[in-house]
Amino acid sequence: MSTDTDVSLSSYDEDQGSKLIRKAKEALFVPVGIAGFAALVTYGLHTLKSRGNTQMSLHLIHMCVAAQGFVVGATTVGKGCSVCWEFWAKPKP
Repeated sequence: MSTDTDVSLSSYDEDQGSKLIRKAKEALFVPVGIAGFAALVTYGLHTLKSRGNTQMSLHLIHMCVAAQGFVVGATTVGKGCSVCWEFWAKPKP
């Protein structure tokens, strides 16, 4: 058993606001994904009244898939950009 009592628990003491700011600094596309998700949810709620003959459940499923797709796309592009930056930022021997 380990008797190391010097374990840092600073990540557990973080509140949600500081965690969001830290994540936004680490991965620049996190706020883009959050903003896109919020925009698509707002758009979905706005078009809910004028959905025509479409059933409510089908409309909600489409909006959910669109919002999740935007977040996954933003995360993928952000991860791809960070990999490219790390690749080109490495000094050549």
